[in-house]
Amino acid sequence: MAKKKEKRQKRKRGRSVQEFMGITTFTRYGLATNKGELLFFLVSPTNISVLSSVNIEIKIRHLMMVLSAIPNIEITCTDSCECFDDNKNYLRERLREEQNPSIRKILKKDIDMLDNVQAEMATARQFLFLGRCKGMKPEQVFQSANRIEKVISEQGFEVQRMKKNDIKRFLAIYFEASMNGDQMPDADGEQFFEMEEDGDEKKEVV
Repeated sequence: MAKKKEKRQKRKRGRSVQEFMGITTFTRYGLATNKGELLFFLVSPTNISVLSSVNIEIKIRHLMMVLSAIPNIEITCTDSCECFDDNKNYLRERLREEQNPSIRKILKKDIDMLDNVQAEMATARQFLFLGRCKGMKPEQVFQSANRIEKVISEQGFEVQRMKKNDIKRFLAIYFEASMNGDQMPDADGEQFFEMEEDGDEKKEVV
């Protein structure tokens, strides 16, 4: 009984972050997860503040048409760049507690710097439409990806299918890891090894 419990604990400790998130690997068309393959489509937002009420109703109707044609589609809205709100809140809290004038001056400069960086990067949102494919062959996934993109485009939305680097960047922002997700290696630590081929054998060089 004790051995079984120990094995279960080892399995729990041995789970990677990737397994915890349910991500398996990148595929030719999207991302494989333990709940099916995900297809990502980036839809450019529309500034409705400059549209008339009639045109806003038309946009809503077009979105309803998309949802009717693809009832299982999923939609997510995220920041289009890294968010510094947590960092700024921490610095403001430190500023309230700090008594040393010199350190308070540095903290204020840090807050101003983050404000400027965030303003330059803009705080625009990005909208992602996700199609989930379960139990499909690669050619079926390809057909489904083309159909989803066509349906969204036909309703007047500017859409593009996201490639591997685009998906990596989105995941990095979504999980608040980095805004340079497209530069992250596919396998953790991969950048520290150089693969060298020697005939049929491969050597790892640190």
